[in-house]
Amino acid sequence: MSETRIDISDLKSEGGDLIKELSQLLKEKTSAEVETETDSVIVKGKDKAVSRTYLRVLLKKFLHRQGLKEYFRVIGGKENTLVIKEIKVTEEEE
Repeated sequence: MSETRIDISDLKSEGGDLIKELSQLLKEKTSAEVETETDSVIVKGKDKAVSRTYLRVLLKKFLHRQGLKEYFRVIGGKENTLVIKEIKVTEEEE
């Protein structure tokens, strides 16, 4: 059984309902077991592994649909980990 962890600590500031929607989407699309913890969502593939690339695409689509694509991005973390990071906006001084 393979396991991929998605770090959502930055995304939690947007609210708990968003995290529930993300878990539901991952469950439907991957047909894998999805657990939600305090700072992460864990996707456990049963027979075959759920690829990190596919999960990254799903996460990007989810952020786009929620209108959060301009504020968050998906980056690779350590082995079997993806991180949803908040984009730091720097204000330009004129």
